[in-house]
Amino acid sequence: MHLGYLILFIMHIHWIQHVPFEGLGNIEEWITKNNHQLTCTKQFAGDPLPELNNFDLLIVMGGPMGVYDTDQYAWLNDELLLIKQTIDANKPALGICLGSQFIAAALGAKVYPGPVKEIGWFPVEIKNKNILSFNETTPVVFHWHGDTFDLPEQAELVASTKEVHHQAFKYNKAIGLQFHLEQTEATIKQMLTNCGDELLAGGKKVQTSDFIQGEKTYFESNKAVMFKILDQLTK
Repeated sequence: MHLGYLILFIMHIHWIQHVPFEGLGNIEEWITKNNHQLTCTKQFAGDPLPELNNFDLLIVMGGPMGVYDTDQYAWLNDELLLIKQTIDANKPALGICLGSQFIAAALGAKVYPGPVKEIGWFPVEIKNKNILSFNETTPVVFHWHGDTFDLPEQAELVASTKEVHHQAFKYNKAIGLQFHLEQTEATIKQMLTNCGDELLAGGKKVQTSDFIQGEKTYFESNKAVMFKILDQLTK
């Protein structure tokens, strides 16, 4: 009698955290669900970065600094180098908000202040539904960014807004998302608590704290797409 065996591949996922109040959000739920191993570099605590052969997937999260703030943050250049090495080694990488700007910069693209700040729940236009598999062509996602970037050479544009054209891209096994599909009610509350002063100046694409916290329509659809992206990166 032939016996079949199920082989479960446990991945080692390493994530980089730039500030204490920007965590993994619903990504942690996906990691637990799939029994993957997880380690973290907390840049704000001076943790060391991992060796390239010590992880299978690199996740780079957000933060209020810019990739060009090397005078204030001595670790920036080392992190950029690790991201470049990860991409060159054809390992999967996911960058969210600041993390997407890191991936763009590691690929040689320019990062700079965008034409407007986008803070709140706004639609994006999806260019490739195989990568961002929303049911809608212009789904609503959560934004919190002021910087933008040029599209890296040979990268595919995956999502846009009218004001900030480069919202998501894919380059080989690297995906950059300017917006936040990982957010939960708890993580948004943390961002508002720690960065809420950014709302005071207002702007045509800056929503109020009350509106942001009151909008609960999109969490589940955003999480489903986030999980599909992670499935793509780890299959």
